[in-house]
Amino acid sequence: MKGNRGTGIAMIFLSLIVAFLAGKEFLKMREPEPIVKGEGVTSMQKLSDYLPALKGTSGDSDVYILQGKEEGGSVLVLGGTHGNEPSGYMTAILMIENLKVDKGTVYILPRTNGSGLTHNDPQEGSPQRFTLKTPYGERWFRYGSRATNPLDQWPDPDVYIHAASGQQLSGNETRNINRAYPGRPDGTYTEKMAYAITEMIRQNKIDMTIDLHEASPEYPVINAIVSHERAMPITSQVVMNMEFDDIAIGLEPSPVSLRGLTHRELGDYTDTYAVLMETANAAQGRLRGRTDEALALTGKDPRYVEAQKLGRLFVPYDENGHPLEERVGRHLTGVVQLVTVMGENEPEKEIIMEGVPSYSELLENGVGQYLKEVK
Repeated sequence: MKGNRGTGIAMIFLSLIVAFLAGKEFLKMREPEPIVKGEGVTSMQKLSDYLPALKGTSGDSDVYILQGKEEGGSVLVLGGTHGNEPSGYMTAILMIENLKVDKGTVYILPRTNGSGLTHNDPQEGSPQRFTLKTPYGERWFRYGSRATNPLDQWPDPDVYIHAASGQQLSGNETRNINRAYPGRPDGTYTEKMAYAITEMIRQNKIDMTIDLHEASPEYPVINAIVSHERAMPITSQVVMNMEFDDIAIGLEPSPVSLRGLTHRELGDYTDTYAVLMETANAAQGRLRGRTDEALALTGKDPRYVEAQKLGRLFVPYDENGHPLEERVGRHLTGVVQLVTVMGENEPEKEIIMEGVPSYSELLENGVGQYLKEVK
């Protein structure tokens, strides 16, 4: 009895220590990564400016505004829709820290679902953060989840019913902001964030919205642009332009029957040209091995090399993988091309930008070379 009691007390004590240390690590996830406001940032807003109910919450994300001296068109770049797709929010961060706008206005939301960046997907073994080398030392960035933190929205229903269409989806999609548009001011927490973004587009009459994502190599819609039908004249030209620059990319029409996504609902419920871009990231896939910082950054996984040989993938894949600099380069090139073609087709919507690295520069120098010093 004495031995059992002593063992029990020791186990309880050890459990408390483990819970304390684990709790500290979980709390660290609520610390956002530092973002340096570049010279081109002219003002800032919060999502709560469009829905006060979000004020002070983890989803009350910063909106960076870069306004040129000359009036022109406007574009919204959404990074961090899914917190475990790093090229999306790293592209947005690179634009915030480097972009200068001479004409028109660029809105950038690097943490579209800020709540999703405060936790990891359960049972995935994902890293909490990753680091990049810069000329000023290392900088760290959050690696989050594709879904809103259950501490902010719980429980999930057995079946999620998209409010605007009545479409039925898996219950956990209720916390996926890319199934929540156009959102509701009195809906779930995720729907409130989606509503604030929709209102920002409406109130500012934003001409184009570009949502940046990553997908697994075995997913059919990959290295592609998904376009609302009204944006097709622009996106079809962009695909040709990128192909001429030896960047292979596909074009997919936004499915009318798949609801809640940016490229469908924002195009239907606002006047914006709604576009989504996908890059290839092995860390998203079901065939992957260990999900660590190296996989997220290099995109190298021998299991996907084997899958390529078996013809199971929808994107070329070899020992070089698909590193972060390639994925960010594809996104940045796509954003620049989309804005350029929109201005060519409709001169009153012209946006003139400068300062972002090219695809070849990113491949040669890496993403960290273009990050600014945190002071």
